[in-house]
Amino acid sequence: MTLSVTGVLAPAKRFLATLLPVALLSVPLPLFAQSSTSGANQNAGDTLPLEEIQTFAEVFERIKRAYVEDVDDRTLLRNAMRGMLSELDPHSAYLDEEEYQSLRESTQGEFGGIGIEVGMEDGQLMVITPIDDTPASRAGLLSRDIIVAIDGMPTANLSLQEAVTLMRGEPESELRMSILRSGEDTPREFILKREIIRSESVKHELLESGYGYLRISQFQSRTAEQARDALAMMAREQPLEGLVLDLRNNPGGVLQAAVGIADLFLDQGLIVYTEGRLSDTAMSFSASSNTPAGNIPLVVLINGGSASAAEIVAGALQDQRRGIIMGTDSFGKGSVQQIMPLGNGEGLKLTTALYYTPNGRSIQAQGIEPDVEVVRGRLEVDESRREIREADLDGHLSAQQAPRDRQEMAERLLDDYQLSEALNLLKALNVVDRRR
Repeated sequence: MTLSVTGVLAPAKRFLATLLPVALLSVPLPLFAQSSTSGANQNAGDTLPLEEIQTFAEVFERIKRAYVEDVDDRTLLRNAMRGMLSELDPHSAYLDEEEYQSLRESTQGEFGGIGIEVGMEDGQLMVITPIDDTPASRAGLLSRDIIVAIDGMPTANLSLQEAVTLMRGEPESELRMSILRSGEDTPREFILKREIIRSESVKHELLESGYGYLRISQFQSRTAEQARDALAMMAREQPLEGLVLDLRNNPGGVLQAAVGIADLFLDQGLIVYTEGRLSDTAMSFSASSNTPAGNIPLVVLINGGSASAAEIVAGALQDQRRGIIMGTDSFGKGSVQQIMPLGNGEGLKLTTALYYTPNGRSIQAQGIEPDVEVVRGRLEVDESRREIREADLDGHLSAQQAPRDRQEMAERLLDDYQLSEALNLLKALNVVDRRR
C-alpha cells in the first residue's frame, strides 16, 4: 500500500492520525517487536513506538513548512525509506525502479560501465576490485583506491547505489574519476570510456609443464562448469602436478557458483552454511563425491579484493586443509543479501544472513587470513651481486631460443611476485612428497 500525505502545512497530529491506521493495517506488528524476557515488556514491544512516530511526523511537517524549497510527500517518504535501510549496514538499500532494473542487468552479466566493484568504508566510496579486462583494470585502478569524485561530483554525500548509477551509462561515453590512493596526498584523475561489460569469469593456462593456473574473476552461474572444463583442458596432455587457484580481486557473486568451485577440490564435508533470523535464510552446503581435482596439490591466492563468495571458497579449502592459502588478508564481506521486489516495480536489497566457514568462523568484518603471507610486489635482480655464468663469457655457444610463450610467462612471473611464490611452493610440496 502506498501512503501519500496531502497538504503542505498539515499539522503533525493530523499526519500522525493519517499514518497510524495505514501502518497498522499494512505492517505486521511482530516486525516492531522488541526482544524482552518479561511479559509486560513483551506486550509493550508488540505496539508501535508512538513517541518515535510522532517525532517522525513532526520532522516531516517542519520540512514541509520551513525547508528552503518545496518538497513533495513522495520524495520525503522515499528518502525516509532510503535512510532506514542505509543505516542498517553498507549493503542494504532501497532500490527505485531504475536502480532495481540496473541491479537485475548486472546480475545477468551485461551492462554499460567501467567494470569496477565498489563499497563503502568509513563513509568513503572505495574500490573493492576492478574486474579483469575492463576499462577500470586497464586504466590501473587498484583495490582500496578511494573514489573522491565522479564526473566532478563529490562522492562524500552519495549513497552507494547513487554512485553506481553515476558510473554506469551508454557504451563509448566517457567517465571522469578522481582517485585518492593510499600513501598519496593528491587525487589522481582518470578518464575512462564505458563499455558493455561482459566479464568472462574463468581463465586458465599452464605456468610450466604440469603446473596449472586457474583464474576466477567473479562467480557467475556457469563459473563452476567453466572451471571444470578448464581443468580438463589443462590435464589433457599430462596430469597436473600442481594448481594455483587465483581469487585475488574477486568480488564474489553467486553463492551456488562458489559452492561448485569448492566442490571441484573437496569430495566430502561442509563447504559453507548461513544463519539468519528467518528459517529460510538458514542454509548448508556440502561437497559431493564427484571431485575432478581432489588430489592435485593446490595453492589459493587471495588479497584485500577477495570478497564474499571468494572468501567462502578460500575458507572452505582452508578449514578442510585441502590447499594452502597464500597472499594477504581478504576483504571480510561475509553477509548475504536478498533482492526483494516490491509491488510498485521497485525493490529492497536487504541483508538477511551471515556466511560461516566449515569450522564456524564468521567471514564478516574478519576475512580470511592466509596460511602464508606474501605481499604484492615485483622480483628484481640485483645485477651487482649476480654470479658470472657461461652466458656471460665471450664467444659462448648460444642455445636455441626459448619459445615466445615461455618468455612471456617468465616475464609475468617476474611482475607477479605472489604468483611466482605460489608456483615455487607447489614445486616444493612435490619435492617433499616425492622424498616421503
